[in-house]
Amino acid sequence: MKRTGNEANEPRDVRATSREVAEHALARISEALAAMDPSGEPARNLREAQHDLQRMLRELDAIESRYRSLLDAVPDAVTLHDRNGRIVDANETACRVYGYSRERLRQLTVNDLNPTLPADHMDEVWRTFRLGQTVTVERENVRGDGSKFPVEVHSSAFLDANEKRIVAIARDITLRKQHEDALKSSEARYRLLLDTLDKGILVQDAKGAIVSANPAAERFLGVSEAELISGVVRREEWSNVDADGRTKSWEQLPGPRALATRRVVESTLIGVTSPRIAGYRWFSVTAVPQFRDGHDEPFQVISMFSDVTELKRQSELFRETQALSSIGGWERDFESATLLWTEEIYKLFEIEPGRPVDWATMVAAFVPKDAERLEQAIADLRQGGPAFDLELRIATIARHRRWVRVIGRSVTHRGTTRGVAGTVQDITLRKVQEEQLRRQALTDPLTGLANRDALLRAVSRAIDEANAGRGPALLYIDLDRFKVINDLLGHAAGDGLLVAAAQRLRDAVGADAFAARFGGDEFMVMLPWTEEGGPRTTAERITAAFARPFDYAGEEFTITASVGLAQYPEDGATIQQLINHADAAMYDAKRRGRNKWQPFSRELARELTDRLLIETQLRRALDNNELYLRWQPQVELASRRAVGAEALLRWRNRMLGELRPDVFIAHAENTGDIVRIGAWVIRQALKQMREWRDTGIGIGRIAVNVSYRQLLSESLADLVEDALREHDLPGESLELEMTERVLIEDVADTLETFERLKRLGVRLVIDDFGEGYSALNYLRRLPVDAIKISHGFMHGIPTDPTDTAVCEAIIDIAQSLKLDVVGEGVENEAQRAFLMRQGVTLAQGFLFAKPLSPAELAEFAQRA
Repeated sequence: MKRTGNEANEPRDVRATSREVAEHALARISEALAAMDPSGEPARNLREAQHDLQRMLRELDAIESRYRSLLDAVPDAVTLHDRNGRIVDANETACRVYGYSRERLRQLTVNDLNPTLPADHMDEVWRTFRLGQTVTVERENVRGDGSKFPVEVHSSAFLDANEKRIVAIARDITLRKQHEDALKSSEARYRLLLDTLDKGILVQDAKGAIVSANPAAERFLGVSEAELISGVVRREEWSNVDADGRTKSWEQLPGPRALATRRVVESTLIGVTSPRIAGYRWFSVTAVPQFRDGHDEPFQVISMFSDVTELKRQSELFRETQALSSIGGWERDFESATLLWTEEIYKLFEIEPGRPVDWATMVAAFVPKDAERLEQAIADLRQGGPAFDLELRIATIARHRRWVRVIGRSVTHRGTTRGVAGTVQDITLRKVQEEQLRRQALTDPLTGLANRDALLRAVSRAIDEANAGRGPALLYIDLDRFKVINDLLGHAAGDGLLVAAAQRLRDAVGADAFAARFGGDEFMVMLPWTEEGGPRTTAERITAAFARPFDYAGEEFTITASVGLAQYPEDGATIQQLINHADAAMYDAKRRGRNKWQPFSRELARELTDRLLIETQLRRALDNNELYLRWQPQVELASRRAVGAEALLRWRNRMLGELRPDVFIAHAENTGDIVRIGAWVIRQALKQMREWRDTGIGIGRIAVNVSYRQLLSESLADLVEDALREHDLPGESLELEMTERVLIEDVADTLETFERLKRLGVRLVIDDFGEGYSALNYLRRLPVDAIKISHGFMHGIPTDPTDTAVCEAIIDIAQSLKLDVVGEGVENEAQRAFLMRQGVTLAQGFLFAKPLSPAELAEFAQRA
């Protein structure tokens, strides 16, 4: 069947095309049968084909009929669209809704039904829609007469004879929109009604969350609707009780109960208190669950409530005080002098119920000091003071002691305070628990001994209670060698040994002493009163107890104890003085050989005073420009030519005068001031080096001593790099000298610092080698350039065989490790000759020059 030009541009129905082909084939078969022998085999075959085609046409008719019936049975407008949005087919509802015939609809596109759609709408649909996917939107379509109406369109992609189509089902939602508008209007009128009611109304959803509250509810509860909805005021801040004073959980309130039971909960009396409500307020609540048509589960509940607080108070005295267990209510009228109690207070005070009571009866139950506090609080309240909340002690008739919480507020009438009303609550259990927590806070969790805070409190109390000549004594105990064992075996073993040491200490000091773990491996024992020789006897028992080895994991370890003793008031009038002086005595005992005890003495007091004075003045030495440098030349032994100089720190204090380095440097290291002072020395030394070089003085390098604390500060390399850059000096011009302690103090960090210094070109030297740890293994691993023989060994060379042998050994070790050797403290020609015979090339000492000023050193260098 030939199509015209106009038909070629129209959408083609696959079902119509199939029918055309079948009908055309039947016509050809009929023509062929008319021209052939009807009894022949070809005719019989054609007739069978004719019957098959006729059966197929009947089936197509049935399919078409079912398809059309199904399509027309859909109550919504259904349109089928091709790739360009053109309507391929439509049902009867679509024709009726849009006001077009089916033939006319087939001439339209989706844009004709909804002119607001963009021109490329079908491109987007074709790109995004997937087979079997349904997309739902709300739009506004246009009828044939130009009228608009809202629709809810469900669109889906499907295959029609292997050709992708879009089916669009448009539901007219005009009535639904009208209903929604009507509902909104109804809700507005409903809201206006709720706002004008003098009853509180709360609306909760199916989960119990508040979704609405009217102004009366806001006023009754003291909370805004927004706060109720958002949960700013948390449920935990509310307290709810029933008419009998029993606490009600949130789920037990009328609203949640109505949701759970799906029944109305009528006129339930609930007492409510919150941070916004002073005392309890009582409400009569009715909760009504709300159901949607055809549903058995409520979608919300409306709770209506009236404030009946005054009515409640008139009918039953302070009923709200029975909301919690062990809480009683009371009211005292100032004018009639009457006192009313609830039954709970009778129980708390263990008084026979119904027995007449008065204010004197109530006050008499309190401990005298607490009774005075209660009387004063009420007196203040009568004068316009605030409500009170007191924790007091009572002694019942049965001699039971209890803690109670007494709350009171004024009862006023026309602005005049007529009385006081409140509650009494038994808080004994809480007080016991607080005491247990307090004790735990004052106990060392590892050893079970008292902790530092507990000790300080005990000493303070003992000093306050001390009589003349009978004050407390403190024993400061430090475990010897504990750190070594702790590092060797690990912290778990260390903790086990601390527990064992604490038990041994308990056994040694007895029950009358107060033993505490003061921190780490330090313990403190306080004897609250002292008899002649008592503290010394206790100290001897402690050192004797710790002289025995400790067993751990099948091994025996010796951990002795050094004990310092200080006594009130002769060794200190304050807690801190006693602790400091016991600490000083302990260190003196450790210095004397460990596993000893030492009392504080006047000599130690003087040492402490001197140390404190030196440390105080030293802290200000830099700021007061009291530090300066002296220089000792380093020379070649053969030529006596100056090749370098060591910077020596000096301190001239305005109060103490000139102090030796061995006096103040140790203090600087103990306090940590050496880090700041050492940084000043490095910068000052390099500044002097720059000045010498600018004036042509040929000093190859300068040596500066650094403390192990400087190496551990993690900033030494940065400091050196900045100072070299500031004075435009190469790293080779600086030599840093340090004692052997740095070899084992913190090897990982030390090695990293050494490597950074070596990259700068700085020379590293171990000073006073042989006097300290002599850690040869670390000496091999660290990038050290040279060692200096201590002047203590040089003193006996060459006459003392021992010193000579030690020096020879040190030189051999250094040379085997390819390290330079510098002799220090060379004072005579014999020592110089010895060093030269051993192959040492550099030295310093009084044989060559004493410490010099910068000008004197410059002169020495030029002269040499």
